[in-house]
Amino acid sequence: MKLLLKKYLLIGLMLLPFLATSQSRKVWLYHADEYYRHADYHNALLNYQNALSDTSGLQSVILPYEVSVSKQRLKSKGTEIDSNRVVPVKDYIEHQIGMCYMRTYDYAKAESYFSARKNLDSYPEDLYYLAISQMNVNQHEAALSTFEEYIASENYSDSLLRSAQLSITGCYYAMDETNTRNKISVELADTSVFNRGTSSFAPMYFGNENRLMFTSARDGGVLFDPEKQESAYLCDLYWTEMNQDSTWAKATNFGRPLNSGHHDASSTLSINNVIYYTRWNDEDRSEQHIYLARMVDLKFYEAFQLPEAVNLPGYRSINPFVTADGLTLYFSSNRPGGEGGMDLWKIALDETGNVIGEAKNLGRPINSELDEVAPFFHEVSTVLFFSSNGHNSIGGLDIYKASYNKMNRSFDDPQNMGIPINSSQDDAYIIWDAMMHYGYFASDRAPCENGHCYDIYKVKNEPIRIFLEGFAFDDDTQEKLPNTTLTFKDVDFVFDPFEIITDENGFYSKELDKNQEIYIKATKSSYFADAGAVNTKPITQTTTLLKDFYLRPIPTDEIEIDGIEYDFNSSVLRPISKEILDELYDFLILNNNLIVEINSHTDSRGSDKYNENLSEKRAKSCVDYLLAKGIPTNRLKAIGYGEYQPNYLKGEAKKPVLDENGNRIILTEAYIMSQSTEELQEEYHQRNRRTSFKVVGESFDLKSK
Repeated sequence: MKLLLKKYLLIGLMLLPFLATSQSRKVWLYHADEYYRHADYHNALLNYQNALSDTSGLQSVILPYEVSVSKQRLKSKGTEIDSNRVVPVKDYIEHQIGMCYMRTYDYAKAESYFSARKNLDSYPEDLYYLAISQMNVNQHEAALSTFEEYIASENYSDSLLRSAQLSITGCYYAMDETNTRNKISVELADTSVFNRGTSSFAPMYFGNENRLMFTSARDGGVLFDPEKQESAYLCDLYWTEMNQDSTWAKATNFGRPLNSGHHDASSTLSINNVIYYTRWNDEDRSEQHIYLARMVDLKFYEAFQLPEAVNLPGYRSINPFVTADGLTLYFSSNRPGGEGGMDLWKIALDETGNVIGEAKNLGRPINSELDEVAPFFHEVSTVLFFSSNGHNSIGGLDIYKASYNKMNRSFDDPQNMGIPINSSQDDAYIIWDAMMHYGYFASDRAPCENGHCYDIYKVKNEPIRIFLEGFAFDDDTQEKLPNTTLTFKDVDFVFDPFEIITDENGFYSKELDKNQEIYIKATKSSYFADAGAVNTKPITQTTTLLKDFYLRPIPTDEIEIDGIEYDFNSSVLRPISKEILDELYDFLILNNNLIVEINSHTDSRGSDKYNENLSEKRAKSCVDYLLAKGIPTNRLKAIGYGEYQPNYLKGEAKKPVLDENGNRIILTEAYIMSQSTEELQEEYHQRNRRTSFKVVGESFDLKSK
């Protein structure tokens, strides 16, 4: 009996280390899950690693949003992890370690980890995350193959399928050498000013292009509790000003109350000296909100959080940008009503900088199923710049541009800014000067101790050359028209009008300057003019614009003006007639060299003299209306033909109907009365009651009058 007790005791003593290990692993795992739930992925990573190896000596390090670092204690609350999936504990821990590398943007370690430890039975999505990691370490060919393997598998997730498809387009984009802009240069901004400390990002103009404000985590910042916080790991807002020698002055911390003991970042200044910026703390980084602070002589009133129209409780709202007129605030949020992930939104501001009404999602094509952040609206070119890991990103966040179409009141499809502005890792927060010669942005492309940390870069844009070319055509025959005169006029009156002539093939070419809106009129003898406009303001890279002109031959016959109506037995124009004459006015303004007759006709019923007088009065009513709108008297003649010039029969497309001899059928009284029905007779009488115009000269010179 004693021997048996000793045996059981020995077995118990042997199991104690395993029981202790199991218990400590539960502790590590509990803390790891808590940190992960609070988006503290670095502490979560350490605890998952300890749970996997059960080593001791836990260190506390936090890398918060935008990869600045903070040492602050976190509150622990109960949580439930992965309640819908039953997997081995080892598989779970290994998957979570890989996800921590992903969430801390340490893609090199994530790629290595997922490549070696693909728990595909428990976590089929690890194949997707491996492909994402490969993209972010510039292994696009390998990533393409892995994405295709994931999509071809039977265990792909519907929620990740679209992202995988978008990422495949990004891989192809990255592998296309034509998407590298060799004439764009990118260099690290002054390290002593901008890129000190653990992280620097979100550059923004501060009142003018010679002053910048930005976010940085560095020594010397504002602390709430020096015992628990380290300034080197806490985001603050800074500003700097360019010296006369084009260097930047030492960066200045805005201080309290703008900066707090929390993270203060990604700011924008309105014309009424209101700064909007993002603030959050390490206790719950999912609660990131936009704040407003009013400034007087670089001194600030206490900041306050914007209302729920921007900061919906339980959701993130970050990266504010206010337009040049101070009336619109763009921001990024994962609030409901978007396309997925973080989306770009906008909301109106009043004259004091307070929000008005409800926020509006920018929708497609700007927002994707993934994340869109860091908006910047370039006022001169009316182009929205932003960052996204959707669309055709080549890895992480890429910088995109989308022109605003004023006619449609919508944005065009986003365009990837290409390499070297974009890299295989995160690139965001781009800003440009007015002429788009220089700009700044943030990127984590450079290796750093924690695997991911933003630095601020300066970008010099490629020389932007804009070419306009096209042909002049005969609109009837589609033949090309040589010796057509093209007159260029600047809508903003910056340059004097000039002319170019199409060559013997009807072709023209002209290099244009940036930031111009140009009206172009094409004229040629015996042709009506054609016109169009080109706008170089939205253009942000070397571009060739195509613009053709189609000129209609001037007919020798009169041109009927459809829709002119008068009161019965009267020359008074009806309202609909004035609308038609307004269109004729626009035509005469375009063709300002033409001299025209305005002709009025009646049917054959009534006396000849009465019809002639009535038609003259009606023609004069049209001319008087056009004269009152500003058409010169010498360009217009009013003639009433009464019943003496009957119309001819027209068919489809207003083409003449010909008789058996190939001649036009004239709507004489005899022809009309020969028709079989009164309805048809009345229709032909109505066709004779018409107003028309006829070109009688092309030599009017407005300058000489």
